[in-house]
Amino acid sequence: MAGSIPRATVARLPLYLLCLEGMSQAIVSSDQLASTAGVNSAKVRKDLSYLSPKGTRGVGYDVKELKQLIALKLGRMASSVVAIVGAGNLGQALAGFEGFSEHGFTVAALFDTDPAKVGNTVGGTRIYHLDELGSVVAGEAITIGMITTPEGPAQEVADKLAAAGVRSILNFAPAILKVPEGVEVRRVDLSTELQILSYYLNIEKDAAG
Repeated sequence: MAGSIPRATVARLPLYLLCLEGMSQAIVSSDQLASTAGVNSAKVRKDLSYLSPKGTRGVGYDVKELKQLIALKLGRMASSVVAIVGAGNLGQALAGFEGFSEHGFTVAALFDTDPAKVGNTVGGTRIYHLDELGSVVAGEAITIGMITTPEGPAQEVADKLAAAGVRSILNFAPAILKVPEGVEVRRVDLSTELQILSYYLNIEKDAAG
């Protein structure tokens, strides 16, 4: 899905962009960007080589140009339309997050099966019944789906999104999804991240003890 750019590089591009957006200088070296991003400079140079920026050896890269190149590669030069399936606490919180629009994402619809939620709005975004997903995806030209349901219905939701033509899915449900070829899934598991943090915390305690 990422073309000729390795997945690990794609995963670091948003970090580089975040660092660049916080810089006031016109030129940045790979060493400076590496230090700010917390990676080694060789990795930065390798990652940026896939973008072919017009860097000057011994001087660095034009910050404005580099931001534009990364934003273009990440698809941020055009708006992407998002649907959230699961209008619970997490789904509603994501629907109300104003930061999405700043990065070129528009949440066009939420979906749920709870009759008490269907028809309501969250931050101006309507909650539709899950049975309406196909028609709403087509009507709103939705390209990205977020799954914020419990584990049980997550696979069914992924199947519906794929059948509706959605090719990019961000999965917050604690489930490993099976999707057709051509559908990209990114998994966000908060419990896994907490366990990783707990591991490093215990390492530090052991070292201190």
